[in-house]
Order: sequence, then structure tokens, then C-alpha cells
Amino acid sequence: MTDSVVLVNEFDEEVGTMEKMEAHRQALLHRAFSVFIFNASGEMLLQRRALTKYHSGGLWTNACCSHPRPGESVEAAATRRLQEELGFVAPLVPAFSFTYNAPFDNGLTEYEFDHVLTGSYDGDIQPVPEEVCDVCYLSMDEIRADLVDHPEKYTAWFRIAFPKLEEFMASRA
Repeated sequence: MTDSVVLVNEFDEEVGTMEKMEAHRQALLHRAFSVFIFNASGEMLLQRRALTKYHSGGLWTNACCSHPRPGESVEAAATRRLQEELGFVAPLVPAFSFTYNAPFDNGLTEYEFDHVLTGSYDGDIQPVPEEVCDVCYLSMDEIRADLVDHPEKYTAWFRIAFPKLEEFMASRA
């Protein structure tokens, strides 16, 4: 089965679909999601992307990110990818969305209307090796400091999303 993404305009209104890699080659705006999971101590789950990923392999990022399939809701896609990448499901709550554009050295570009969802989980994590090569929980303070000292260790979208997530969390406190 060929993976397709949902092409959208700047208001997240669907304008078509396209094969995923072609949308990334043409740098077309498409719908995506980023899931942030926290444990009971308030630490964030990070994953290190498998080295074999088509971009950003070996970089640290949030629990999971991907694209909903045509006809699939963002929430259903996020739940599916948590299971497919980390071997668990957790209740997820929509938080906010943002658009970003990040070109990569391999000629691909992530130009995404990114829906951010959050959830809590304290159970077993079973990373799928084709997707994830490591996981850890870190405090927000530890992540913030490491992003300043070593931004190159993190994915482009995580470096953009993390401060937005902090702002969102502060507005709800």
C-alpha cells in the first residue's frame, strides 16, 4: 500500500491527496500530527528516531509524529502511530496546531500543518526497531537546556514545537 498524505491550505482545509514522498519532494503543505506524552512525574517521553528513517534518522524528538491517511482523523492516526512506533496507546487531547517548513539535505521538505496532541502514560514502552532506536523520559527543564546546548540532536519540528508546547502549558496553568 502506498502512503498518501492529505494536502491542505493554510487553514487546514483539504485540497487533495498525494503520495507521501512526492509531497515531500514537491514541498507541498500537508496535514500532520505530533504527539507529546508525559508520565506521572511530568517528564516528557522522547524517542530517538531509527537510523534508517528517510530523514532525521538518529535524532531525538517527541513521542511520535506522522500524517493521517486520507479519510482518517488526526486523533485516530495519532493513536495508530503510538501503537505502531512505541507499542502502547494512551488517551490523547488536541492542544494546538502550527505550520512549519523544514528542508532536508536529501531534497525532501517537511511543510506541515501540524496538529499537536498530548497525553499521559506510565506503562511499558515497546519501541519498534524500524521506527525507534531509543526512548527516555526527561523533565521540561532538562529538554529546554539540552535544546540550547545541543539543538543538532533534535528534529527540526521538535525544536519548533517545544517552545510552543511550553507556551501552551503555561497558558493553562
